[in-house]
Amino acid sequence: MSATTRSRLPDGFEVRLRDDVLRAEGGRVLVGGSPTRVARLSDRARALLQGARLVVDGPTSAALARRLLDGNLADPVVDGIEVSADDLTVVVPARDRVEQLGRCLAALAPLRVLVVDDASEDSATVARVAKQYGAGVVPLAHNVGPAGARNVGLALVCTPLVAFVDSDVVVDGPTLLDLARHCADSQVALVAPRVVGNPQRSRPRWFERYDAAASSLDLGRIACQVRPGGAVAWLPSACLVGRAELLGDGFDPELRVGEDVDLVWRLHAASLTVRYDPSAVARHDVRSTVRAWLGRKFVYGTGGAALARRHGANLAPASLSLTMAVGAAAVLQRRWWSAPVAAAAVAWSTWGLRTRLPLGRGRTVLAAWLSARGLGWAVRQEAGLVLRHWWPLAAVGAVGSRSVRRILVSAVAVDLVMFLRERPGVDLPTVLLARRLDDLAYGAGLWWGAIGQRSARCLAVRRPRATRRGLFRVASSDT
Repeated sequence: MSATTRSRLPDGFEVRLRDDVLRAEGGRVLVGGSPTRVARLSDRARALLQGARLVVDGPTSAALARRLLDGNLADPVVDGIEVSADDLTVVVPARDRVEQLGRCLAALAPLRVLVVDDASEDSATVARVAKQYGAGVVPLAHNVGPAGARNVGLALVCTPLVAFVDSDVVVDGPTLLDLARHCADSQVALVAPRVVGNPQRSRPRWFERYDAAASSLDLGRIACQVRPGGAVAWLPSACLVGRAELLGDGFDPELRVGEDVDLVWRLHAASLTVRYDPSAVARHDVRSTVRAWLGRKFVYGTGGAALARRHGANLAPASLSLTMAVGAAAVLQRRWWSAPVAAAAVAWSTWGLRTRLPLGRGRTVLAAWLSARGLGWAVRQEAGLVLRHWWPLAAVGAVGSRSVRRILVSAVAVDLVMFLRERPGVDLPTVLLARRLDDLAYGAGLWWGAIGQRSARCLAVRRPRATRRGLFRVASSDT
């Protein structure tokens, strides 16, 4: 199938504008997406939309639907699409952990499953458990890591669709088939569910409660198209469904961590679509000890430098214009001059943005709203920088600087408010302790990897490219 043919959405395919998209000038202008963009629709394009709904019935509507999906202004409607279990093979990389493997395989029945035994110490027991649940087994003589093991399974898949499920994940067959419905869009190479923490104790300990609510693999409740710089920029390899022919050789076996991020960004660079669908849920076992929990956070951090070497600014921990960086820093300082500086930053961004908005009336109000929202996002990003990515520098600076200490206190407050708003249900003391330990462990791993690679690229902030002063992309549709 050629790239042009593959990108064409089939007739009958439906998309819906996202609930958070703002419509102005009678629906001619759409504001939203991730990254945020302002799009002006032609009269012809606006006529194709039936309220918030668009059904593909030819090349013109297919092109508009594709633009809306690519801009994260709309989501696909996959309800009612049927996928046969015969079209899907599940690859499970495993290395011992037979109890977890058994729970994983029990949930996957009756799908076709292939267990790749990555040189287990007790390979006989792994084979016995796999056989018990009707799964095939491919034993490896040498340990190649999760990426290499998945690739071995991928090479043996004969079905058009493949799922990768880690042995410490529980997800059932119907959920994987629901995810596979996204592949009705032949441009979709990969799709993932929401992966939530799954404590094994009936009374989870404090760090297990935190991980159940804020697993590093949990990317939130909002569906979207995955792309660098977007609301969801990567997918965890713990549970994925994809179109086998579009995955090529699969994961990079040289990467023992971050191989999932690398694959997603390579697929995006190849103009393929990657989606996140949190309506489907997989459960990932949380670590059973504090040492294992923090150790995994550290390991995740160590992969940052290698990914930055391959993908450059895609891994930047924040994307900030100079204007918004100054405004956000002023807010975190909480000084008498903070409000005037923040207001000046919003005003400057508003002035630069309003002339680019495709609006006849109300452009100043919309520009001010976007700029104020951009300042809020900049404050949140800077809080994350000083608490997570740059904490060694912040810790040193706090020793001799009252201003740095003030910024740290503000950052903790901002982070706490946002966490409790987005992930309710965890008690305050647990959040205060676990959140900071999470950041310290990941940040330490990030710096360790940067030192090992002799590159600080994974710590560098990216400046937005869309506009000189603002944070927003302005687009139009002539469809």
